[in-house]
Amino acid sequence: MVEYLAEMIIPEDDTPGAKQAGVAEFIDFMVANRVPVSNSRDIRSTDDAIEAGNEAQNRFVAGLDWINARSQSLFKHDFMQCAPEEQNSLLEELAYKEKFKPTTESGREFFQMIRTYTVVGYYTTEIGLETLGDPGLQTAWSQMPGCPHPDDPEHKNLREPTAAGLSNNS
Repeated sequence: MVEYLAEMIIPEDDTPGAKQAGVAEFIDFMVANRVPVSNSRDIRSTDDAIEAGNEAQNRFVAGLDWINARSQSLFKHDFMQCAPEEQNSLLEELAYKEKFKPTTESGREFFQMIRTYTVVGYYTTEIGLETLGDPGLQTAWSQMPGCPHPDDPEHKNLREPTAAGLSNNS
């Protein structure tokens, strides 16, 4: 569902969309590793950062659940089983202020969160940077950096973060 939502936010048109840019993988990585892309709280310590990351992860998962619950309520189907018109209708009531409803506040917060993850993820990829068409990027960043874990592209073997920021193996 993450890939589908990201593609609805930045669809493929005359430029590649979020799916082709691999935005879902970025979002999965950020959420799994508890990295919020925007935060209204004051981070003054590693513990604060870990707590903010945990909160972001919990809000993200709860948001996906909210989307399915709202979809069930409105259309009697989970979001991914709805017709495209129904999916658009649900997201429009979250994305556009004039369509907000008092019962959708949690969904609006989730939509803002996934939209932010999607935009940050998209515009930090080679595809996203190229869509900006800024020739200065070629000078400053002629080669896109690769993943530092080429032997673990799914990032299944990354260590859990610790409060002190050090692994137990250090």
